[in-house]
Amino acid sequence: MRIGINLPHYGALTGPDDIVEVSRAVEAMGYDSLWTGDRLLSPLNPRDRYPGGDGTMPEEMTVYLDPLSALTFAAAHTTRVRLGTSTLNATLYPPVAMARTLTTLDVLSRGRLDVGLGLGWSSDEYTASGVPWQQRGARLDEILDVWEKIWTEDVVAHEGARYRVPPSTVSPKPVQRPRPPILLAGLTPQAMTRVARRADGWLAVGLPLPYLGSLWEQVKTQAETYGRDPGSIRVVQRLNPRVTPEPVEPTHVPARGTIEQISRYAHSAAADEVFLDLSLTVRSRAHMLDLAGRFLELMRAG
Repeated sequence: MRIGINLPHYGALTGPDDIVEVSRAVEAMGYDSLWTGDRLLSPLNPRDRYPGGDGTMPEEMTVYLDPLSALTFAAAHTTRVRLGTSTLNATLYPPVAMARTLTTLDVLSRGRLDVGLGLGWSSDEYTASGVPWQQRGARLDEILDVWEKIWTEDVVAHEGARYRVPPSTVSPKPVQRPRPPILLAGLTPQAMTRVARRADGWLAVGLPLPYLGSLWEQVKTQAETYGRDPGSIRVVQRLNPRVTPEPVEPTHVPARGTIEQISRYAHSAAADEVFLDLSLTVRSRAHMLDLAGRFLELMRAG
């Protein structure tokens, strides 16, 4: 199992020194990957409930750096760790411009990018971006079609329901060929079908393991119907707990719990990679690096 950690880019740690020192330190510890999420704004009167807890978006998420800029900055100060998004809300951005940004990050990091995508949960962010909330799944599919052409074809042309690209050359291409890995998030039947049909991986979250296991079985079964090898699709699980000093009831894990409880859950997950997001807990770099070191040690101990 590969072990990753969230790059400090939201919450209490959003300064340049936070990114530089943490990214260097966790790479030296032996972490395999750094991850960012995506949040555009914090609506004062949200139209949608946050998908977790009591439905209120955590206060830490009211301060958020751009995920790809933060990863690019981290790439300049690291040499080995993979750089991933979990998740980038691709439907909020023009696809050709976003393809260029992702390609740039893959080139500048010498081929270390994992592109993790989701649809988001806030219709307010869609309104602010001038993008319709309806048919967002179909929009994501067309964005992926556009990216596939940009990254793999010498002459790029697209005529779709939402986007048009006149015959063009788009260079450079990503370092990773034929393209950076595409990981997709989601829990709905439509999302699981999309993973089975076209993703290189599924971005899972910290929910009861039997439930996640049942969804993963659906993906594997559907992948075969699309002529794909289920073994070629990896599972990357994000854990964003509030780490507590004392143990909590097992039913609260992994949303809350000690670092030992969180690591036991992570060991039990049927994932190829698990990454820990400490942004809801830490208020200093020293605290983050202490928890990061303890988590990695526990995960290596088995």
